[in-house]
Amino acid sequence: MANIDEIRAKVEAGLIEFSEHATERSIRRDISVHSVIEAILNGQIIEDYPEDKYGPSCLIFGRDKVRRPLHVQVSYPSRPILKVITLYEPNPELWIDYIIRR
Repeated sequence: MANIDEIRAKVEAGLIEFSEHATERSIRRDISVHSVIEAILNGQIIEDYPEDKYGPSCLIFGRDKVRRPLHVQVSYPSRPILKVITLYEPNPELWIDYIIRR
């Protein structure tokens, strides 16, 4: 299972990259890099995907500086550079308190 402290350490060290998909999503959804970093640094792991087809990953729920709720899927911190796989603002109709799927 991924460890949020290890993920935060990677982010704080600048060891983070965005997949092409995540970059596209951030532009389409008007989510800045700073917002993603803030969400990771104050967030919590809400789902774990150890068997993900592209490698182990997890879903983080956090909020940015203006309290916008965000979900950020990242690779496990065992990789040399943490990869942001996708990101989005969760739909409250699909999530309870943004952390539990309905």
